[in-house]
Amino acid sequence: MPGASSEPVTTSTTNRQAPTSSVFVRISRLLTARRITLHAALLAACLCSLYALDLATPGLRDRVGHIKGADFVHFYTAGYLVRIGRLDALYDPVALSAYQLRLVPESVHNYFVASYGPQFYLPFSVLARLPYGWAALAWALLNSALYLACGYALWRACPILQPYSRTVLLLAVAFPGFFSLVAFGQTSGPALALFTLAFLALRSRRNFLAGLALGSLVYKPQLGLAAAVVFLLAAEWRLLAGAVTAAVAQISFAWAWFGTATMKQYLNTLLRTSQALPFIEPRLYQLHSLRGFWLLLLPWRTVATVLYALSAITVLGFAVLCWRRRASLALRYAALLIATVLAAPHLMAYDLVILGPAFLLLGSWILQHEQATIAPPLRVFLYLCYGLPLLEPVAKYAHLQFSVIGFAVLFVFVCLAITEQAGIPSASQAAGV
Repeated sequence: MPGASSEPVTTSTTNRQAPTSSVFVRISRLLTARRITLHAALLAACLCSLYALDLATPGLRDRVGHIKGADFVHFYTAGYLVRIGRLDALYDPVALSAYQLRLVPESVHNYFVASYGPQFYLPFSVLARLPYGWAALAWALLNSALYLACGYALWRACPILQPYSRTVLLLAVAFPGFFSLVAFGQTSGPALALFTLAFLALRSRRNFLAGLALGSLVYKPQLGLAAAVVFLLAAEWRLLAGAVTAAVAQISFAWAWFGTATMKQYLNTLLRTSQALPFIEPRLYQLHSLRGFWLLLLPWRTVATVLYALSAITVLGFAVLCWRRRASLALRYAALLIATVLAAPHLMAYDLVILGPAFLLLGSWILQHEQATIAPPLRVFLYLCYGLPLLEPVAKYAHLQFSVIGFAVLFVFVCLAITEQAGIPSASQAAGV
């Protein structure tokens, strides 16, 4: 929740807003609870109406000719292969495509490469028993239920947000990341659940359990990169022990269940990931990380890769410093999640659901620190970052991913908030901002 300045709730802080931040102060005062609720309701109505209109066609193709369920057809096919025991076809792109077309002929021209470990496809073997249309609907409902359950758990963990239940619900439903998750039929819902469980465990000082949750991200390792780096360099050994335990357990289970031959195929697929990028990343404007930003902006792939590496290292370095500060867990965890998005080597629009906890935690912190120097710009950029993924079609032609710029600026303000709360004079304070 970006803020609710029309209904100030409290607040304990020692910082005062400086005159040079008056622009942010004036803008932030416009972001009242009533306006935010109205904006969320309008956005939710627009997105839901457009999606319903797109799906309101006979058959399995939507109004623009795409397969309904989008990427889910891949998980459906993989689940079917696991169910019938044809594991040899799982990591064979030609065989996988042949089975997909046999199961769902309407998915012609949609090609996928199996990039997940075989253990992750196991639950889809249950959905593969259903006709494709019903299976896609069931997966959309499961994803939605998981997403809303995570939002509810986090809302309950932030007492100051509880008077704003309607606003929080509308913001959750209207979030572009959630819309992409459902529309693409993707698998970021479990990742959101793991990040949510990790935060709740950290809040209860159960670091090993938090590590177990984060280590389970081995099924989608690009989302665990930032946490691994931060906790290693911050010497969070109990967290790391839990993460290693979960990762080893998941891989060991896959090895025991599916056998050495399948695991070797999976490993070979991972090693050939660069060759499969045209299928994994067919549209660069759908990427919302620093790597996607540089690849979209620059025509020189090598230069873009170097700039991505440098900028990601910088973000992770500041994330480590933030985690080691004596600041609130809400701020530090929000910084970790934003760094996860920025530094991930592969992050699509549907993966943005993992920012949901960051937005709620930052909204809660802002309400508790209305008079903090950093609160107005933090509120403004929190509001902007919520909606910037909607500019994805513009990025296609402008070759500029505005969401990544917004996330980077938001990350800077979160770092400044952590620095100020830790009692260390920040650059903005020194400059009188």
